[in-house]
Amino acid sequence: MNVNRDVFLFVALAVAWGTAFTAIEVGLESLPPILFAALRFDVAAVVFAAIVLATGLEWRPRTNADWIAIGVGGGLLVGAHFAFLFLGQSYVSSAVSAIVMSLIPILTPPLALAVLPRARVRAPAVFGVLVGLAGIVVIATAGGSLDGQALGIGLLLAAALSFAIGSVIIERTGGTLPIVSLQAWAMAVGAGLLHALSHVHPGERLANVSAATPATIGAIAYLGIVSTGGGFLLYFLLLERVGATEVSLINYATPIVAAVVGWAVLGEAITFATIAGFALILVGFALCKIDALWKTAGPVVGYGPSRPPVSGVVNGDPCADHGVAVDGDGNVFVASTATERRCGTPTAD
Repeated sequence: MNVNRDVFLFVALAVAWGTAFTAIEVGLESLPPILFAALRFDVAAVVFAAIVLATGLEWRPRTNADWIAIGVGGGLLVGAHFAFLFLGQSYVSSAVSAIVMSLIPILTPPLALAVLPRARVRAPAVFGVLVGLAGIVVIATAGGSLDGQALGIGLLLAAALSFAIGSVIIERTGGTLPIVSLQAWAMAVGAGLLHALSHVHPGERLANVSAATPATIGAIAYLGIVSTGGGFLLYFLLLERVGATEVSLINYATPIVAAVVGWAVLGEAITFATIAGFALILVGFALCKIDALWKTAGPVVGYGPSRPPVSGVVNGDPCADHGVAVDGDGNVFVASTATERRCGTPTAD
């Protein structure tokens, strides 16, 4: 493993996802939120469709499970999630939006209990959920009033819940499509749903759209190509190289990048309440992932369980983890159970 290369990839991914929130702020200055989200995924769907065609991957859904995965991916992980995300960020700063999205890995375990028969949640994880939610309360009530910021955070929480619920459902769904093909389908379906929602939303008429500026067009292109397309490739490359536990820390590097870039480019303030709320969410994540983090960090510092090398097994084997990729800025990366079959592991019942 080349540590310097892994660090470079990690930083590149944090930048790709963290700067996405700044791009969203730029686009929201002249585009209605839901329409802006739809245009982002118009571009992303074309990018992923081009990748499927260029690589010759299977793209036709062959089973009911494929169609269910496409429906859940397009309906919840793209449609509902990004409608709430872009609406919510129209009320709050890019840093706050990124921090609330970092709650997704904390919300997912308790939701898994209701859907995945083999899911288990231990006491530290329960406490971690409560600590993470406390962080959101600290941010929402900053300034002592429940004003537009609280409304925005409520919408962002709905976005996080949509993603967490969709990811848990996908985890139980078996399918035959390669991950890139499933991703392309989910983005195309989600883009269509977002356009439909924008059409019926009373505040999103084309007549209300300001004249497109180079900054607006650049924001759409950046989100579709760099943050979504590039972020997708970087995430799964890192997943193969370092494993799921290490790469999941990207959820907490992304808000730092979003806060710094938002301050430097947009002049957004970074308040003490924002920092305190993010710290609580970070503690909540550590409690939810305490076992995995201990197994990873323990041998490094000389304590905890040892990890003797196993012949034929490479660190960061993609077979070690699979499911739905959780990003820091809400990008939708739907994992396929084709990995499970390739690795010889059973699918969820």
